[in-house]
This record gives sequence, C-alpha cells and structure tokens, in this order.
Amino acid sequence: MFEVGIELLLLLVAAAFFAGFIDAVAGGGGLITVPVLLLAGANPITALATNKIQGLFGSATAALSYARGGHVNLREQAGSALIAGFASVVGALLITILPTDWIRLILPVLLIGIAVFFATKKGLDDSDRARRISPALFAVTIVPLCGAYDGLLGPGAGSFYMLGFVSLAGYGILRATAHTKLLNFASNAGALMAFAVVATPWWGVGLAMGAAQIAGARAGAGLAQNKGAVVIKPLLVLTSLVLALRLLWDML
Repeated sequence: MFEVGIELLLLLVAAAFFAGFIDAVAGGGGLITVPVLLLAGANPITALATNKIQGLFGSATAALSYARGGHVNLREQAGSALIAGFASVVGALLITILPTDWIRLILPVLLIGIAVFFATKKGLDDSDRARRISPALFAVTIVPLCGAYDGLLGPGAGSFYMLGFVSLAGYGILRATAHTKLLNFASNAGALMAFAVVATPWWGVGLAMGAAQIAGARAGAGLAQNKGAVVIKPLLVLTSLVLALRLLWDML
C-alpha cells in the first residue's frame, strides 16, 4: 500500500503536517516536504510528483479557510487560478527534458534567499499599499511565472506568489498569503496532472501525507488569521534557514 516502511512513513506524515501548517501561514511548505522525500529515497522527479499529491490537500484546505474568514474571494481568483494551473502543466513537462541533479543544489539557495528577503525587507505588515501593476497585468505575468516554477521545481512557490502580491499588487501580508492559496491549489493540480503522465508518484505516501496536510493547514490558517504578519515573517525566516543549513550539511 505504501512505498516506504512505517518509520519513514511516519517521518513523511509528520513533515507533511508541519509543511501544511507552514504553507498556510507563510507559504513554502514544499521546502520541507521535497527535501524529506528526497531523504526518504525518492528520486527528484518522484519527489516533486508526490509533493504535488500531498500539497493539493493542504492548499485546498487553506484556501477554504481563508475564504471563510473573508480574506479572499475565490470567484474573483478563478481566472488567475486557471492561468496558474495551465502554466504549472508546462513547467512540469519541462522537467522531463532538464537534468534533475541540480534540484538538490538549488534548494538551499532558494531557502536562504527567501529568509534574507523576509528578514531584511522593511515595512512588511498586514496593511495594504498602493499597487504597482494592474490586476490584469499581474494575472498574465506574475501568476504564470510562479505557476510554471511550481510545476518545474515547486518548493517556495507559495512564497513567491505571496511576494508578488505584496510587492506588486500592494496587498498586506495576511491578505497576500490568503490570495496565494487558490493559486497554489491550481498550480499543484496542473503539475500533478502532468506528473501523473510523465512520472511515477508515490500515491500511497502522497495520500497519507495529504491527510496530515489537511490538519496542518487548518491549524496554520487559523493562527495566521489571528496573528497575521507578527507570526508569518519570523516563522518563514526561521524555517527557511534551518532547512537550508540541514540540506547544506547533508551535501557536505
């Protein structure tokens, strides 16, 4: 039923719960689950494909939680979601013609970059600001770029969506985080459809991790809606740095 032993399965489920929590709060849950899947013995493409299975549950749960809290209108995001889903299919298909060994090398760089941005960027809070580009331009530029990245590599895509909403759309951190969740769900779904054809996901492991993602996402979305940027920023910085150091240690 499961592609790994019980000890590794428990580790993966625990990672999925924590990733669901982190992803619902600040994005970047794949930065936890993909490295753990790699450490569990999955090859890079299998790890990315399995990550999409479990991430689908967490992103859907978080999107519904934020919508119920009044932080995002899912209907207004439907067009962007379709764009994100299509772009992620394209990104996932590109992985079949690109070398995969570099995935292990690039993850720590992404983690450190995200941590530095959130730690040093001044003025990031829950207040909305003046937007720099129109919603339509955002939908046809930033959304497909992030969606394609989510299909191609994945980890950190939620954070990139959120950074786009904050720096270009002018959203406060909580509102930006809420608006990424439907786009995360769409890009996860699109990438999974592509990976189901070109890869061999661990379906049993992915579904088990998905159940844990639901629980983690509910807890994370609840905390984020209560605390906002006060908890989002430091949690993302700390998690990113710890995981980056762990991956660098493993490579050395």
